[in-house]
Amino acid sequence: MSTYRYSKWDETQDLSVLNSDDLMDELGHNLMSYGDLSKALRMLQFRGTRDSQGKQLPSIQELLQRLQQRKQSQLNKYDLGSIMDEIRKKLANIIKTERQGIQRRLDTAKQKTGEDTDVLSPELQQKLLKTVKDMAAQNLAKLDAIPPDTGSQIKELINYDFIDEEARRQFQELLDMLKRHAMASYNRDLVEKFKDMDASTLADVRNLVEAINQLLEQKMQGQVPDFKKFMEQFGNYFGAEPPQNLDELIDRLQNQISQAQSLLNSLNPEDRESLYSTLQSVLDRATQFELAKLAANIEALHPSDNLQKQYPFSGDESISHTEALKLMEMMQKIDKLETQLKGSQYNRSLDTIDDKLLKELMGDEAADQLEKLRSITKILEKTGYIRLKNGKYELTPRGMRKIGQKALQDIFAKLRKDRSGGHNISMKGLSAERLDDTKKYEFGDDLQIHLGKTIMNSLYRRPQKPPVKLNTDDFEVFQTEELTRSSTVLVLDLSLSMPMRGNFQAAKQVTLALDELIRNQYPQDSLHIVGFSSYARRIKKGDISSITWDEFDPYTNMQHGLYLARKILAKERCTNKQIILISDGEPTAHFEDGNIYFHYPPSMQTLRLTLREVRNCTQKGIIINTFMLDKDQSLNAFITYITRINKGRVFFTNAESLGRYLMIDYISSKRRGKYLGEIFSPSY
Repeated sequence: MSTYRYSKWDETQDLSVLNSDDLMDELGHNLMSYGDLSKALRMLQFRGTRDSQGKQLPSIQELLQRLQQRKQSQLNKYDLGSIMDEIRKKLANIIKTERQGIQRRLDTAKQKTGEDTDVLSPELQQKLLKTVKDMAAQNLAKLDAIPPDTGSQIKELINYDFIDEEARRQFQELLDMLKRHAMASYNRDLVEKFKDMDASTLADVRNLVEAINQLLEQKMQGQVPDFKKFMEQFGNYFGAEPPQNLDELIDRLQNQISQAQSLLNSLNPEDRESLYSTLQSVLDRATQFELAKLAANIEALHPSDNLQKQYPFSGDESISHTEALKLMEMMQKIDKLETQLKGSQYNRSLDTIDDKLLKELMGDEAADQLEKLRSITKILEKTGYIRLKNGKYELTPRGMRKIGQKALQDIFAKLRKDRSGGHNISMKGLSAERLDDTKKYEFGDDLQIHLGKTIMNSLYRRPQKPPVKLNTDDFEVFQTEELTRSSTVLVLDLSLSMPMRGNFQAAKQVTLALDELIRNQYPQDSLHIVGFSSYARRIKKGDISSITWDEFDPYTNMQHGLYLARKILAKERCTNKQIILISDGEPTAHFEDGNIYFHYPPSMQTLRLTLREVRNCTQKGIIINTFMLDKDQSLNAFITYITRINKGRVFFTNAESLGRYLMIDYISSKRRGKYLGEIFSPSY
């Protein structure tokens, strides 16, 4: 017994509660499409479903779209070319400041010439002025000869003797900034560790990199590196959260190197070359060598092709090199999470998605949504619709019944209530179906008495106190419809043309619905399933929901399907036997003398042997009712000829109408009433 508790709405309640029945309905729909429960479950999580209020619930696809939108917003926001623009602007200002300083120095020297003759003689003053002019001319010539590319300018200015102290200071600041950028490409913790990037600092960095290279080379040679000893010496270089082992160190360095490479890849060719040469120009050859060896060693241990992406930034907002590296880190994380979300549709669970990373990039709400999606399998397991067996989910009997009920419900939802008439049967069966309607008893009626109405009829006839006296006119009985026990084999076309023409899912839905109908409404009847393409085989009822078409088999061996159905019905002890044939094409394969033959278009031998099997079925009293999902004229002629031989019915229908036609036909064959032909006027 369910217990319900009600409270006042305060706009904080979560209405998006996952309902097991709704989830199972959606799972059944996916299973109809994919034929594989594991994939159907993954698609349920990936594409999502709706709650009992009709609201679209979260899905992996929705999370993925939001993540991709965030990624695109970043791409549309920034202009990476501004990194080099900033450096070029600083260089231009340094050169301008130096030129202005040179001119001031000349002006000052000229102004002092002729003054203080008591200290310096006019000849010495002229000599000093000439020296200043010569120095100024030499420096201006050097500035004029500086190459246009940024990296070469840095190299030239490193060896340039500045006259202007302000220009010298600005250039030193630029050098320190570029050295930090170069170090940040390998380990951003180093940038925070060192305030000044002088020769002593670079030597310390080089020693650190040499030590890391030694660890990596030992690992590549199969040795066991002493990581603990390394961290005792260099642990303070790695910030507040140092790596706990060598693999973590390699992973951290690889990510940062990949981020720097992604930044270079995302620049236009000119800026890429300029930034690379600029960063290389500020490092001495020994340091460059060790850093290059570091990148090569890490790449040898863990190739990073999938990390070094190129991002098509197209915005106009400026960004610094430091900010750009952080942006690359975020883009790298987005790519990683995007890969995890996309890959979840191929994994048994959603555990491969990094909760911490999802929360970092998308917030608490997304993390809650992921947890709700993970609960889908738990809900279905708890309700008893699926179970985990040998590491793989499978449908329980209850789950199979639920899918069949949904298929039956969907088909009957399309029927109009006044279209459920039936046709006469040739003889009475083993039982009768009781209806809700009643009638006055007539001689020969089944004595299924409605006791309440019978007593009331007596009281209406003559009011009296108990005991009530009855006569034959008082009896009210339930109306019944005569039923006949039947055995049915549904022969289902599994050839490639069925899904290509959009017919397979409808045929599969009908199979599930018919099984459910017979199981619950006509349990005395039997249903068997046969699937066929190049050859026919029997399908267990428990496998109906997971059957799929023969993906690479375009042939239709109708002869073998009818033959196998006839053999199955030969073992059934009942008067009424029928084959329901669902197909969308004429026979293109047959068996002869134990060999299988294929031919398209159909050969006369294939048609002849298929019709022979129709005659064999007819001789055994088996009715063949055909539901043809195509209206090709040559096909119509062949199927019509089958009905002339067998006297069964044929319906030229489509995927949308197949369920309605077949369900009404089966039900009407169980009841008295109008012939189905009077309802639908099918072709014979």
